[in-house]
Amino acid sequence: MKIIFSVLNTGLGNNGGSKTIIESANTLVNLGHEVYILDSGKSMYTWGPIKAQHIKLKTKRDIPDVDVIVSTGFKSVRATVRLPKRCGKQFTYIRGWELWKMSVQQIIEEVLKAPTIKIVNSIGLQQKLKSLGFESYIIRPGNDFNSIYPMVSRTPNVVLGGLYHTKHKTKRSGWIIHTAKALKSKYTNIQLWMFGADSDPNIPVIDKYLYQPNKIKKASFYNGITVWLAPSELEGLHIPPQEAMLAECVVVTTDAPLSGTSDYISHEKTGLVAKNDIFSFVAQVERLIRDPLLRSKISKNGRKMIIDLGSRETNMQKMVKLFEEFI
Repeated sequence: MKIIFSVLNTGLGNNGGSKTIIESANTLVNLGHEVYILDSGKSMYTWGPIKAQHIKLKTKRDIPDVDVIVSTGFKSVRATVRLPKRCGKQFTYIRGWELWKMSVQQIIEEVLKAPTIKIVNSIGLQQKLKSLGFESYIIRPGNDFNSIYPMVSRTPNVVLGGLYHTKHKTKRSGWIIHTAKALKSKYTNIQLWMFGADSDPNIPVIDKYLYQPNKIKKASFYNGITVWLAPSELEGLHIPPQEAMLAECVVVTTDAPLSGTSDYISHEKTGLVAKNDIFSFVAQVERLIRDPLLRSKISKNGRKMIIDLGSRETNMQKMVKLFEEFI
């Protein structure tokens, strides 16, 4: 199958959204498909190889004839739907509720009402679209099981972990720092480790910080963490908690409608779900500090749950099957 992922007017950079698209495209190439990434400019992505052919659009003659074209960001939809019909059946892959790019009304008019088939990456986004009167299909990106796995036995000391992200306040890194401060004041055996795309913020409560770690460093990092804190409130399918769970970290999240974790966190089975407020969040993290048996039970269940969601190959095969149903 010939497939285009359109990043027109959104581009590729060193961020989780771009990484997911590139890994999906690379997987489809490995599965034998002809894949292109259509861009408005030069790729700024340096975190790994791009196996798909990257096309910087100058004229419409640059675009090959394909079976399917997929808009991958809200800002890419308008430009993509105007492309010639020879560019294939139109899909939109919604992977976040991009209120940092558009208002809700703009999303409805420019994205949801666009004449494309809607794919989402999570239950939360499917429910969000349904509440607005739009149907969608869930295709998750899958995970790399060979990259992250349990490598060490954890010590009795508790290491909290989290994503440090300042661009979008909805990631709520501040909650993670607040939680660590509150619990360090009560327990002596607590550390906080964080990673992110920002340079080291040099915040005293953070005991260890990794800047843009590669796969090997990230796998080792997760294996040093006991409890992963995931308070984010505006996600599609939140990726770092899944990676942490593959290393048998226990995740604490919230019941925010777009926490990005409802696909794989079931309270007290595969993780802990706090109410969507900081006090409840801290309390659930403290439960895990005080109860190593609960941590042990959940950590095994959590890893199994992520494996059950499927590999990148399995999920991209599902995507191709969906494409075939419409072309």
